[in-house]
Amino acid sequence: MNQNRYELQMQLPPEEAYNTALLKKALAAKAGISESSISDMQLSKRSIDSRKKTLVQFTVHYALDGQLLREQNQDFRFNDVSHAKKQVIIAGAGPAGLFAALRLLEAGIRPVIVERGKPVEERNKDIALLNRNESFNPESNYAYGEGGAGTYSDGKLYTRSTKRGNPERILQLLQYFGAEPSVFIDTHAHIGTDKLPAIIVAMRKKIEAFGGVFRFSEKITSLVVKDDKICGVSTGSGEIIDGDAVIWATGHSAKDNYRMLQNHGIEMEAKGFAMGIRIEHPQELINTIQYKKGYSKLLPPASYFIANQVNQRGVYSFCMCPGGQIVAASTEESGVVTNGMSNSKRNSAFANAGFVTEIRPEDIAGNDVFRLLDYQLQLEHMAKLNGGLRMQAPAQALADFAAGKISSKLPACSYHPGVISSPMHFWLPEEISSRLKQALKHFGKFMYGFLSNEAIAVGVESRTSSPIRILRNRDTLESVSCMGFYPCGEGAGYAGGIVSSAIDGDSVAQKISASFQHSGQ
Repeated sequence: MNQNRYELQMQLPPEEAYNTALLKKALAAKAGISESSISDMQLSKRSIDSRKKTLVQFTVHYALDGQLLREQNQDFRFNDVSHAKKQVIIAGAGPAGLFAALRLLEAGIRPVIVERGKPVEERNKDIALLNRNESFNPESNYAYGEGGAGTYSDGKLYTRSTKRGNPERILQLLQYFGAEPSVFIDTHAHIGTDKLPAIIVAMRKKIEAFGGVFRFSEKITSLVVKDDKICGVSTGSGEIIDGDAVIWATGHSAKDNYRMLQNHGIEMEAKGFAMGIRIEHPQELINTIQYKKGYSKLLPPASYFIANQVNQRGVYSFCMCPGGQIVAASTEESGVVTNGMSNSKRNSAFANAGFVTEIRPEDIAGNDVFRLLDYQLQLEHMAKLNGGLRMQAPAQALADFAAGKISSKLPACSYHPGVISSPMHFWLPEEISSRLKQALKHFGKFMYGFLSNEAIAVGVESRTSSPIRILRNRDTLESVSCMGFYPCGEGAGYAGGIVSSAIDGDSVAQKISASFQHSGQ
């Protein structure tokens, strides 16, 4: 620990924890020092515990006698790679691809990012049309485009993936590109969909300023392989882009890519994922359930995580968005997919979360590597058939869904393209609907008001993770099938969110840099 820099774990009621003057007073009392001696103070690992009485838990870092805490942000040393000897192609401009590119710049390697979707500025227009249910662009939507699905999401910055990389570096880079310092404070920190696009654009401009290249609205249609080693890619426009390695970071929604990789002999396996519905409540109802009386105005909008086992399969909430909205996350006109997002202030009147059940490879008959992917697409197609015009989604009052009743009336819902009443309990596969219904009844017993017709169920929540894993060497992170090919992030089956994808991209880029150095290239 640096001289005059200290830390303490503390628990305080909300009225003290969120008041700087009262927090400083409590810190001084616990540390046995005077308030005037505290010259700087920062929080981290903040979380809310409402199991018995509502308390805010956190770590406070503080400095004394005029000293300042070291800035969380740091300067990153990027190199001009305009004329670099080595060039790496990155398929996809999502978190994995962007953070891989930043690491390559530090290593003096030129990244060429090929993205099938559009840059943020153009993507905004397509998403606005989608939200109004006026048109749908299969190459520019909530999944495809600069920043990937993470650009238009809650921007949750929580991960358990610490074995392959450093989450702290990812948070530091996000702050470097414009995120608020608060990303270091809360255990389940978030940025917000209103802030993320500007951060993504700042990353692009930095990468380009140091010689990196972006190719938007360009789809990779095949790999260029010579002597079992990748040496480039070809695109839909017929161009061949040369590269000394390829980072495959396309995200879990780019289904057509898996078929192309199979044609090149890239080894893959079926991977378990989860499917279900997205449920939405009035935010004030969730506040009432989660917080003790009187605290809802002092604390941020309440969230929840619930999990249960039903018939040897997990049923759980996923991607919870307090103060958020449900969005249309489809990538094909033939299917309806839901997801959630929220702005930085989380000030919507609604709270939504995916509510899903495990689907394991052994649950779907056959040996085809694509059988879980096909199952996923079938349910998205069923949601489309049972929805309305364009991207209108099927929906059911939540208590009606659990009871197996048709909803004659639907509660208010944040899903912009619109919802239409549909008996989802009937047309969802039995292995999914029965588990969801049993779990909802279980949670309704101890979360008073959770299972009610004030809440709505919207279908389907299907893009929780990739149903396929692209096999790679555990040590080198290189494909087991092709030298120079590096599967990466969510689409390859090795991540599950912004931070874990960014960590994986960063780790892969480090492995590539090390391999170039080792070979003397």
